[in-house]
Amino acid sequence: MRAPALVRLRDLGHEDDRTVLHSQTKPSGREPMRFKPGKITFMSLAAAGALALPALPASAQTAALAGKVTSAEEGAMEGVVVSAKRAGSTITISVVSNDKGEFRFPMGRLEPGAYTIAIRAVGYDLAAPAKVEVSAQGAAQIDLNLAKTKRLKSQLSNAEWLISLPGAEQQKTSLIGCGECHTLQRPLFSSYEAEDMAKVVQRMSAHTTNAAPNHPFFVQDASAIMEKAPTKAQVDLGAYIASVNLSAADTWAFPLKTLPRPKGKATQVIYTSYDLPRADAAPHDTGRDAEGNIWYSDFQSPVLGKLDPKTGKVTEYPIPVQKPLDKRFPTGGLQIAFDKDGNVYEGTMGQAQVVRFNPKTEKMDTWPSPNWNTGDARVTMIDPRFATEDGNIWVNEAGLPPGNTAFKFNVKSGEWSRVDVPKGSPPAFAYGIAANSRNDVYGMGMNNDNIWETDAKTMKTTYFKLPEAGAGGRRGHVDAQDRLWFAQFYGNALGMFDPATQKITTWKIPTPFMNPYDAQFDGKTYLWTGGMSSDLVERLNTQTGEFTEYLLPRETNIRHVDVQTTDGLSSLWVQDQHNGKIVHVEPLSD
Repeated sequence: MRAPALVRLRDLGHEDDRTVLHSQTKPSGREPMRFKPGKITFMSLAAAGALALPALPASAQTAALAGKVTSAEEGAMEGVVVSAKRAGSTITISVVSNDKGEFRFPMGRLEPGAYTIAIRAVGYDLAAPAKVEVSAQGAAQIDLNLAKTKRLKSQLSNAEWLISLPGAEQQKTSLIGCGECHTLQRPLFSSYEAEDMAKVVQRMSAHTTNAAPNHPFFVQDASAIMEKAPTKAQVDLGAYIASVNLSAADTWAFPLKTLPRPKGKATQVIYTSYDLPRADAAPHDTGRDAEGNIWYSDFQSPVLGKLDPKTGKVTEYPIPVQKPLDKRFPTGGLQIAFDKDGNVYEGTMGQAQVVRFNPKTEKMDTWPSPNWNTGDARVTMIDPRFATEDGNIWVNEAGLPPGNTAFKFNVKSGEWSRVDVPKGSPPAFAYGIAANSRNDVYGMGMNNDNIWETDAKTMKTTYFKLPEAGAGGRRGHVDAQDRLWFAQFYGNALGMFDPATQKITTWKIPTPFMNPYDAQFDGKTYLWTGGMSSDLVERLNTQTGEFTEYLLPRETNIRHVDVQTTDGLSSLWVQDQHNGKIVHVEPLSD
């Protein structure tokens, strides 16, 4: 079979809702939304009545809605995620059934009105559509009967596909990168044979790191990449995918395996999911300001967004596009961070600039990176938290050889100072960066066996070797004791570097292929992370080593975690970068 000049992306996974045409040598498909100057405000019907979100134990509250989940196969079902969404609202509330199959939505969480009910329980569907009317007095009741699904293949998370697949660990790991842009349904539902799949893999390498099916951004030398024959690594990966996709049969030759449903403590949680207003919204990072607003970056579109979690109101502020899209310079942003004055900063990916936004004056400043006008330069990570120490912020520039490079940037003088290391030293290439209270910077890299620290005054870099070779790091946060807490994406683990002892402690995550992206400590007991592949949020008790795994209400591609510590137990904000949602995860117990 010969690959067509135009490949319909749905052929690589027809279960995905988003379909565009891809050219092998030039970008096509719909461009990102063009924004005119001035903020854009979106108001949900939920804003007509502000939602108070108290984090109180369910046992202490009267239920607005309650019920029981059962099936013929299991009887009462524990660990079923039950979601309720009011007609016209952009906010979905979800709870989880207990060991008796019972679920309850506390008063104050559901506004009066008509609700559609949905569930998540791998292997099951609702036996019939479920709707319910909730009154101001509460006490609404609905029991849910589940039936065995006939479409298990459409319910599996990326992690469940990976544990199901035959092959060596290294072959499976090579598929994880597919999940950056879309689910693994695309390659695994495809029918391409080895030769043509190698060409597809090659074409994927010509896309930018923030490309998506509906935003097929290409790197500057995409045409040159596609003019060559696929590399041996691309041929090998194409052959592996063809051995496990639907190229030889109408179904897979291996059994589909699933992860267990939540139990016990993992069912004691409330989720609040917020739909963002644009169909192509792709939130990558969030940050919570002093007023409780949630700010977010969009991985594909040139906007800085603000969500009011009490009402669901969303306001988006356009970011200037400095580099033209018609010359293959993608838009979008990555890290969101705040300085001590409350200004919001963002790294703008392929636009290669630092953005600072003052929420009070709504003034936006931009600064190009040192290599702003070079090839595929992109600004990814940024940390301005301790700029008051010396006037400098830290910025990571990626996309250029020899690798991701951290800079110290003085906003007032415009001076950029690169982190350089002596010849023969280990590399100081970083994916994630994080500043400590002295405004020194830590660097983490997925393929780096060290964490490094650069002194802001001397620019000297010191290396600290990770316990496990190949585990690397991805992103992390620094706590009040200047300890760095980080995620090991390929090591499927979490880590902590203590500068006082210069010791690194790591904790293995129990679920395979979690692929934790970021980690943040709540300052007391719990270390939080989210998985890019598993649709799970993990809470680690650092005193006991106990993990609690919270299953999210739907497939969720997590890139960043933001811990909230204002209300009793710490809670977590995560982003669904593929589906345009922001989710608040609130545990109800220690």
